[in-house]
Amino acid sequence: MADFPAPETVTRTDVTREAPITATMVAYALFGVGAVATLISSGFPVALPLFGLLGIVGVIIAYVKRDDAQGTWVASHLRWLIRTFWYSLLWGFVGGLVLVTLGLILIGIPIAIFIWAVASIWVIYRVVKGYLLFKDNRPVPGM
Repeated sequence: MADFPAPETVTRTDVTREAPITATMVAYALFGVGAVATLISSGFPVALPLFGLLGIVGVIIAYVKRDDAQGTWVASHLRWLIRTFWYSLLWGFVGGLVLVTLGLILIGIPIAIFIWAVASIWVIYRVVKGYLLFKDNRPVPGM
C-alpha cells in the first residue's frame, strides 16, 4: 500500500489579503458627515453620538472589517475610528449628565452644549487627520 502525503494546510499568513479599503472609506465618510451634522445642530441629539445612526453604522463597519484588516496599514485606521466613536459616546453622556444635573439651574444647558460642540469638533479633527493619512496609504501613528 502506498503512503500518501498529508494535505498541506494553508495558514492565514500564507494567504495574500487585501485591506478593506472601501469599507474603511465608507466608515470615514459616515463619521465625517455625522460629526458635521452634530456640530451644526449644536451637539444634539444627546443620546447618539455622531448624529445617531451614521456613527453607529460607521462603528459597526469598523468592527466587522477589523479582523480582515489585521496585519495591514488599514487596521490602525479602524482602531482609530472605533476609539473615536467610544470616546465621543463617553463625552455625549458626560454632556447629558451635566444637562440633567445642572439643567435646573440653567447653567447646565450652555455647559452641556459646549461639551457636545467640543466633542463634535474633536471628532471632526480625528476624522480629518485619519482620512489624510488614509488617502496617503499611511497607518495612524501610535495605533
